[in-house]
Amino acid sequence: MARGRSGRNGAGGGGCAGCFLGFLLKFLAFLQAFAAVSAVLYGAWIVSRWARHHELHLDHLLPDLWFACAVMAAGLLYCAILLAGYIAAEISSGCCLCFYTVLAMAMLLLEASVAGHLLLNEHWMQDLPYDRTGELNNLVSFVQNNLDLCKWTALATLATQALSLLLAMVLRAMVSTSRDDYDSDEDFVVIRRPLLVAQGAPSYLPTTADPRGVHPQLWSSSMRQKYGLNSSSGYTYNTLDHQNAAPPQ
Repeated sequence: MARGRSGRNGAGGGGCAGCFLGFLLKFLAFLQAFAAVSAVLYGAWIVSRWARHHELHLDHLLPDLWFACAVMAAGLLYCAILLAGYIAAEISSGCCLCFYTVLAMAMLLLEASVAGHLLLNEHWMQDLPYDRTGELNNLVSFVQNNLDLCKWTALATLATQALSLLLAMVLRAMVSTSRDDYDSDEDFVVIRRPLLVAQGAPSYLPTTADPRGVHPQLWSSSMRQKYGLNSSSGYTYNTLDHQNAAPPQ
């Protein structure tokens, strides 16, 4: 019983901590959603402005608008990952948390590889296809003119993603630990006995019976119930004593 109480108290503490970590994970996902939605809206704005001055065909969408499509795809992928993280934090499912952890880690590695390529390769723009919209050059000029702002924004975004990944891993470990403790508690079978053990019926049967066909024990029980005699009273009727009594002289 003491072990069961301690297990329940530990589960309650882990539940409060899990709820707090889940709230933090959902809050960070909400903050990152601004960047994801902004990327999608920026790509949609490029496509809409191109469609106002040029005839838009789906066949020429990727060659002409590859930059807008890449930005929109990155924003939609980011939104899908954030949605998976929000759902995983809401339902506290180990499978969903593991899935979100894998996706977030893959996205962080992809962003780190892209950032490393941009920093180490000075002629990275020559490796990309020509952007007919000109928005890539405008974006590069904006980043160069506002380098400090863009640097701190990128660092804040990466820190938020890393913190979300850490919270998801900790929450995943807490869910697994609480589930293992619950399974281990179910392995023990506790046999409880009542404080007052009722006396069972006698394992023997009376060997004598009244000549009229009535069992003596049943007859005495019915008489006690009829006249309100308690079983603890000394008034009992025993036909055996009556039969074994000496006959009158």
